[in-house]
Parts: sequence; C-alpha cells; structure tokens
Amino acid sequence: MAAISLRRVSKRYGKGKQELQVIHGVDAEVGDGEFVVIVGPSGCGKSTLLRMVAGLEEISGGEIAIGGRVVNELEPADRDIAMVFQNYALYPHMSVFDNMAYGLRIRKMPVDEIRTRVDKAAKILELGHLLERTPRQLSGGQRQRVAMGRAIVRQPQVFLFDEPLSNLDAKLRAQTRIEIQKLHRELGITSLFVTHDQVEAMTLAQRMLVMNAGVMEQFGTPEEVYHRPASTFVASFIGSPPMNLLKEAPGGRAGTITGIRPEHLQVGSDGWDVKVETVELLGAERLIYGRLGAEQIIVRVEEGRLAPPRPDETIRVRPHEDRLHRFDAASGKRL
Repeated sequence: MAAISLRRVSKRYGKGKQELQVIHGVDAEVGDGEFVVIVGPSGCGKSTLLRMVAGLEEISGGEIAIGGRVVNELEPADRDIAMVFQNYALYPHMSVFDNMAYGLRIRKMPVDEIRTRVDKAAKILELGHLLERTPRQLSGGQRQRVAMGRAIVRQPQVFLFDEPLSNLDAKLRAQTRIEIQKLHRELGITSLFVTHDQVEAMTLAQRMLVMNAGVMEQFGTPEEVYHRPASTFVASFIGSPPMNLLKEAPGGRAGTITGIRPEHLQVGSDGWDVKVETVELLGAERLIYGRLGAEQIIVRVEEGRLAPPRPDETIRVRPHEDRLHRFDAASGKRL
C-alpha cells in the first residue's frame, strides 16, 4: 500500500497554436489505504488523470509520486499498480482461473503461490464455484468480479478503477458498489476510482475529487462536497436533483447567486411564491418543479406530508435560512 501525491499535474496535447491543455495543474494528496473517487462529466479529464497515474499517458507537467517515489518516467509495469477497466478485458478462451492467474504466470510465479492467490481472491469475490467457466458463461457482474480478482491477485500498492460499473444495469451496479466497498474494507489498498455517476461517487468515496474541464473544483469528503460545495459547478453536479441556483432569489444580494438544496425548502403558509409546473412521485418522496419568477426551482417533500399540488397552482415555500449558500455570480466560487 502507498500514498499517492499529485503535484501540479498537467496534460497538454499538440504544440504551438495547436496546443490543447486538458488537465490544469491538479494538486491532491491521497492517503495510504484511502479510497478516492474522481468524478465529473464526460470530457472533464478524469480518465486522463487516472491514466497518467497508471503510466498510460505521459505527464506534460508536475509530478506523480506513489509511496514517496516519483513515477513520471516509470513504465506502467514498474509502478506496482493494478487497473480495472470498463470493458473487463478478459481472455474469452481462458477459464476464470486462468484469466486471474495469467499475469502471475507471466511473472513466472510458483504454481502453488498462484493457486493460493487465486483461491483467496475467488473466496473474497465469491467466484470459487465459477473458476472453471469461461467469460461467455458469466453474467456482466460476474465478469467484472473476475476483472477485479485479476487485479487483487497482483497484490499491488494501488488499485485504479476506470468506470468499471458503466456496462452494468442499475441493480448490478448497486450490488457491485457494495462488493467494492467490502473489498476495500478487507484489503485496505489505496484506490482511485473514476466515474461520471455522482451517486457512485457519493456512496463509494472516502473523499471525492470533483473535476470540471480539466480543473479540480473541490477535493473533500462526500459530506463536505454535498453540504459545502466550493462552486456553482459542484453544487449543480453533486446531488440528485441538483441544488437550486437562483440569481434573483428574494432577499438575495446583488452579484451573488443563492443556492438551496430541494430538501431544504419547506412548503407552508408563508415564504416565496412558487408556481407549480409538474410533480414527480419517487416512492417515499415527491419532487415539485415550479417557477420562482423566471427561474426554475425544485422542492423535495416526503410523501404523505401534504396533498400534492396541481400544475399552475401557486404554493408558498420557505427556505431554511441556515442552509442557504452564496456564490459569486462572476466566478461561481463559494463566498
């Protein structure tokens, strides 16, 4: 196991007038044994950052260190990392056992040690009864567990996950998230996990690194990122539904955007006038979509707390004053 240090890490493609910078000086310290999720929308640079840690992309500037050792010039095989990809990358003609053992055989590890490592990983991932099957005989979730098992047997210092759950359906994603959490608790290996799914980020991360257009917007625990977003981008990206960001909220300040989470608005007899557009039932709760003046606003209420309003009805909504957020309208940064 080892800490990961990112020091002013940048990435550029091309030269001169054709130069395009895609990672802008990322600074972050990942603790030994920590599980950090890199999250952001498509094209924000999160996978590029992960691939630079892996050695699959060259670094244009800055330093990356693993376990105190700068790895900028090291080949991927010399960085003591194991990577789990989105597409599993299993050998179709090999059994589950052989897929998991292949990398160890290449390293000419003794047969008994290979068997011990594969059996241990198979037990952790509940794959013991599948070791003789080939990938085509497995479900998508089982294939992803085999890919994780192949990484586990390496016993690396660092695990790197590149959107490993994207090909799974919603139920399997939820199940596999639980398995990854259990895996990290048992092994305690330093892990970087890339995803565009903020639910995955919130449920898996000990800390989250939020990326936007190659810039690290915030690095903190899920609680810090959710309750004290560093910018309007973080506020709008983290949370489902996202934070309401109002330029003309009653009582707001000039040049300031007012933020309020949908669950921190209370329907009652006083407050802001909101004209209802539509109402969604989501099991234990309802989302009320409406207009506060010209701006859209979303209110989350527990099912059964009040009679659902009708479209075009005007309701009164009061924000929890201690839950209001203020952002600079020009920069988007938290005030």
